[in-house]
Amino acid sequence: MIRIGANPICWSNDDKQDIGGHISLEQCLSEASAIGIEGMELGHKFPKNGAALKAKLGEYGMAFVGGWYSTFLLDRDAEAEFEAARAHIDLVKGAGTDIFIVCECTRTVHGNESVPLRARPVLTEAEWEVFLPRLTRFAELLAGEGLKIAYHHHMGTVVQTGPEIDRLMAGTGPAFTLLLDTGHATWGGADPADLARRYRDRIVHVHVKDVRADVARQAEREDWSFLTSVLAGVYTVPGDGSIDYVSVLKELPAYSGWIVIEAEQDPEKAHPATYVKMGFENLTRFIAEAGLKR
Repeated sequence: MIRIGANPICWSNDDKQDIGGHISLEQCLSEASAIGIEGMELGHKFPKNGAALKAKLGEYGMAFVGGWYSTFLLDRDAEAEFEAARAHIDLVKGAGTDIFIVCECTRTVHGNESVPLRARPVLTEAEWEVFLPRLTRFAELLAGEGLKIAYHHHMGTVVQTGPEIDRLMAGTGPAFTLLLDTGHATWGGADPADLARRYRDRIVHVHVKDVRADVARQAEREDWSFLTSVLAGVYTVPGDGSIDYVSVLKELPAYSGWIVIEAEQDPEKAHPATYVKMGFENLTRFIAEAGLKR
């Protein structure tokens, strides 16, 4: 069964918290619920206790989808990372999900508005050989908690491009599973439909943000940072950019889980409720056109 969720980053940014800082959690949840959103991912304004988080979302008829966890597996082994993740493990389990979203954030530049994406970290061969076994082991430890790792490839991090996603998937074991983010894949130079086709059996979570190709080209030409690009409108909701979502979804015929609208934009330029409603309606249509069932 496919369920449509949203990330509160559509209303309030987590990397730069003054973006949408004036929008209350209650406004976000009430607007999302009215649109038809069934679940929400974690944001910095949400309760940090699992039971309280589940109860808060329940007030608006929504479930908890999952929440970002930054790993630093290039700096510490899987057992140390697992110990460091204990509070987040307890949070997501207590709030009622089995999805554990992970992104390796060693030396990442995506949260620094002054650093261009060109300066993002690129792993050496020696670092890949350390990183991938640790990531597999971390996934195995999470599986022991009843959790599925959902690795988030992301602009500005060590896994950004298509070849890096391929290296990630080839070098990890069966416990390791993927979060497919259509916007990060496209901007990073990969074809999300191709990724969906080749890794469909290991995709456990999907983020849908669209890409304004002209802004992405300008960001590269003018050497922008990730946050500068976001504020300029590189991302938008599904159906408002360059991605062929029907083609992507057709490559996931057996997918069961959340598809999450996660289009970070400046709410002063892109009214959150208006854009999320547009994305929800477009995504609903794309899912039907692809022959998938909700």
